[in-house]
Amino acid sequence: MPHSISTIFDQAARRVVDKGAPLFFLGDPVTEVFFVEEGRIGLRRVSAEGGEMFLQMAVAGDLLAEGSVYSERYHCDGVAMERSRVAVLSRRAFRDRLRRDPDLMEHWASRLAHAVQSARLRAEIRGLRTVAERLDMWLALRGGLPERGHWQEVAAELGVSREALYRELARRRDADQDGEA
Repeated sequence: MPHSISTIFDQAARRVVDKGAPLFFLGDPVTEVFFVEEGRIGLRRVSAEGGEMFLQMAVAGDLLAEGSVYSERYHCDGVAMERSRVAVLSRRAFRDRLRRDPDLMEHWASRLAHAVQSARLRAEIRGLRTVAERLDMWLALRGGLPERGHWQEVAAELGVSREALYRELARRRDADQDGEA
């Protein structure tokens, strides 16, 4: 794929980020662009009450916080959800490379359009009234739950507490068991 965004990072520095470690915090100046090569990095917002909401879960092949390429400061925290490796390039170098290659810029615009669509879908899910409705839509789009140790991330993506998600999953499990009897 000659016009993949990953080609911009061919000569970039690499950084390993341990689970739970931040790449950046809300309000930090945007000086670098991160391309996830391994692992998972979450864009996290924390409410005044301490609740977490994930705006993006970037995995291998994803750019983290794409919109920040055009911002002066980060609007959330970037945190490694597991040990991860990222390619790191200065924001200036990234934007200069896009300006020099119209085909690459077109590919970048397409990625941003898909990111907007994904954000709108997450907003639609979070706009549903009940945990059951949110989970139904999420499952219809994703096909199934991740491993048990990652359910709290699903809760954050749905915009509900872990406890509310666990109660809904238990309710469904109990209903399935009653249906088998």
